Amino acid sequence: MNLLQTIDKLPRVEKIKVMEFIWKQLTTKDSEFESPAWHKDALAETESRYESGKEELIDWSEAKELLRKQFQ
Repeated sequence: MNLLQTIDKLPRVEKIKVMEFIWKQLTTKDSEFESPAWHKDALAETESRYESGKEELIDWSEAKELLRKQFQ
């Protein structure tokens, strides 16, 4: 039986414990995560557009709403 099948057979409470364990592992080991090279390029491009006046700052809640509408 593979791991996913094993997890699927667990009671709900145990699934939540597994999920919490995985989340803790993912969020506490940030120093081991390296962003892909294209992230740096994308940030530099956005910064350049902002500095040249071609990009505007918006509130995070507004950004999330725009993204939700775009991907519905």
